[in-house]
Amino acid sequence: MMSRWVALGTAGLGLVLGLFGAVEFGGGPVVQTIVEQRWIAVLGIDFTLAVDGISIVLVLLTGLAAVSGVLISWNVEHRIKEYYAFYLTLIGGVYGVFLSFDLFLLFVFYEIAIVPKYFLIAIWGSTRREYAAMKLALYSFVGSALVLIGIIAAYVVSGVFSFDIRDLAAAEFPMEFQIWAFPLVFVGFAILAGLWPFHTWAPTGHVAAPTAASMLLAGVVMKLGAYGALRVAMTLFPQGLVYWQDTLAGLAVVGIVYGALVALTQKDFKFVIGYSSVSHMGFVLLGMASLNLIGLSGAVLQMFSHGIIAGLLFAVVGRMVYERTHTRNIDELKYMRLRAKMPAVAMVFTVAGLASMGMPGFSGFVAELQVIIGAWQAFPMFSVLAGVGIVIGVCYTLKTIQLVFYNEDDDSRPAPTDESEEEMVAMTLPERIAAWMLMLTSLLVGLYPRILLDLINPAFQTPLFEGLRKAANW
Repeated sequence: MMSRWVALGTAGLGLVLGLFGAVEFGGGPVVQTIVEQRWIAVLGIDFTLAVDGISIVLVLLTGLAAVSGVLISWNVEHRIKEYYAFYLTLIGGVYGVFLSFDLFLLFVFYEIAIVPKYFLIAIWGSTRREYAAMKLALYSFVGSALVLIGIIAAYVVSGVFSFDIRDLAAAEFPMEFQIWAFPLVFVGFAILAGLWPFHTWAPTGHVAAPTAASMLLAGVVMKLGAYGALRVAMTLFPQGLVYWQDTLAGLAVVGIVYGALVALTQKDFKFVIGYSSVSHMGFVLLGMASLNLIGLSGAVLQMFSHGIIAGLLFAVVGRMVYERTHTRNIDELKYMRLRAKMPAVAMVFTVAGLASMGMPGFSGFVAELQVIIGAWQAFPMFSVLAGVGIVIGVCYTLKTIQLVFYNEDDDSRPAPTDESEEEMVAMTLPERIAAWMLMLTSLLVGLYPRILLDLINPAFQTPLFEGLRKAANW
């Protein structure tokens, strides 16, 4: 029992420090250094932690995801100390990536986050967990290899004898170098963001992972890839981004529509959410490819919004439904009268589903609207196709809500079993706290998006993004 409270206290402390840091940071076009110490002097590597508006928003997301994940996994009994040790190691690696401004240090934290992901799925997961864990690890390591090659190449070509991203961003890399270095680093990171066609690890990993790990995978780990693509690839190689802009936008739109179409056909409750995550991460990549302020800020806001909403959806599916009904098959769940047996769970999933499909008043609406507007300014046809993905998202969301919780068709109902007819356990207090925390956060950002946009927008005005602004002409 003590392990749970230690994990909750550690995660809660991270959230409190993140909130305090956001208040102290106050926004503005600045990068504030937290720690800067010489680390490996012979290579010009420093232990540099710093923060700007983008970093602080993702630090807040990580704190919320960490606390809610501990609360949702309050019932874990198998090897509980090891479980929370791996869980907190993963959280620590994520914090490190979001705060590192030395690229070698960022890469170290990026690798640290891979190892606990593997063990959390392989030991505490389900549904071909060893296969899913290995697939996720292999995809991650291949992406990491591409990133490492690109980082070393940038270090050598720049001639600045420093891995500090601010120093490297100030170097003007030759166009020929940027054309091949940009896709190398961008794709290396974007694999973890679910970029189509390198997305296949994501649904498999989400389904096999234990609930809290699914929340982290969708909530913050996929954001590591998107953050790395933005912070490293787009910052260092802006001319390469302009060269590959249409290609990346096209891949993002394919991911949006493909993920939504596949989610529409799924019979496994968790696979629906897994493929929806691929679709929603496509909006992040599309906003980044738009190369205008409204699209870029929408992409960062979508990272935060999707992290909150996807975490809530996976909490409902994995913990509140599966562990009570022992099935994720929608064809079985639709006859269990879950709305009557678990009304609070039905309410939470309905709210989360509405937020996920972009209902006005929730964070998803503001984020996706900004991305669509930014995409329209850059490539109108792609924005129309992304809108089609939103419509398909509405279809699979409403279909899933209706079948799982509000189905009234008894014509072909199988003979009742003791398990399907037993009284479902009500939501526990930790589950209620986690659900309300995530729902209210999405609602707050949806009703008052300036609370995050006032942090995000000035970050793109810092000297770090000067090359990107010049390349995009804004």
